[in-house]
Amino acid sequence: MQTGLRNLITDIAGLRVGNAQDDNIKTGTTVLIGDAPFTCGVSVMGGAPGTRETDLLAPDKTVQQVDALTLSGGSAFGLDAPSGVADALRTQGRGFSVGDQTVPIVPGAILFDLLNGGDKKWDSNPYKALGAAALEAVSEDFTLGSVGAGTGGTLATHKGGLGSASMVLPSGHTVGALVAVNALGDASPDGKHFWAAPWEVGTEFGGNGLMPSAPSDLPNTKLSSHNTTIAIVATDADLTQAQCTRMATAAHDGMARALVPAHTPMDGDLIFGVSTNAKPLDNDIADTLWLGHAAATCLARAIARGVWHATPKEGDTLPCFRA
Repeated sequence: MQTGLRNLITDIAGLRVGNAQDDNIKTGTTVLIGDAPFTCGVSVMGGAPGTRETDLLAPDKTVQQVDALTLSGGSAFGLDAPSGVADALRTQGRGFSVGDQTVPIVPGAILFDLLNGGDKKWDSNPYKALGAAALEAVSEDFTLGSVGAGTGGTLATHKGGLGSASMVLPSGHTVGALVAVNALGDASPDGKHFWAAPWEVGTEFGGNGLMPSAPSDLPNTKLSSHNTTIAIVATDADLTQAQCTRMATAAHDGMARALVPAHTPMDGDLIFGVSTNAKPLDNDIADTLWLGHAAATCLARAIARGVWHATPKEGDTLPCFRA
């Protein structure tokens, strides 16, 4: 398996990622933007999603491309993060033209990180400013772990985090994943091995290998409502909005490989599917099949990488995987 140069979603030419966080609140926001608007679909499989403008992403809707995507902590409060991104993009003249007006299209998704030990007694909603700050910070290179939307993420037994990974297919297409990990379940059966270990490339999340034997007990869970893993899978393959949606749907297999249990009634698990439309498909059926598989594989690896790179902060309620 060959990764891209950075082993990040930004190995797809034209994509950049920005993070902003408040370590006192223990929350943050992550923005994905392209050099130009990109085609986008979405697949929601969790039972408790929190979203903005995802109805626009259905293949039968008028808007086929978006200007940016936002992943954020903060539960419903975090839905204000895309507003900060949209305001900033409007000043740049980016957006959907309607008469003499420009309306940036910035769908977003949120996770619940309000019970993670941070000070949530803010005087005004901080997420609009966090969204604007994340947009200001966009780059091809970015940090993983306790940053951006992964700042306040938690699992059943460890801190979550922001993860990313990439893969180059034999067809020449690149696929990448970006994820904020905050699951009801866990990424590890024993605190040493990752469920995602069969798909690890090198030692990208420790190289500890597979579990010696299958766990005999049910996995740990939080058994509460402060959950949700939200992600983006992207490719430079030229896909329609319907094909982006199908790629996002296939990528949920990667979430189920890396988090046990996944897609529960208390998780809002959601994946955006993105195409920069840069490279044509050679075979619509075969290429999209392998793009879906690659998206799932990248997402499983990105989830483990997000947990692996988490770092301790004052007031944490859970240890880091490498504590």
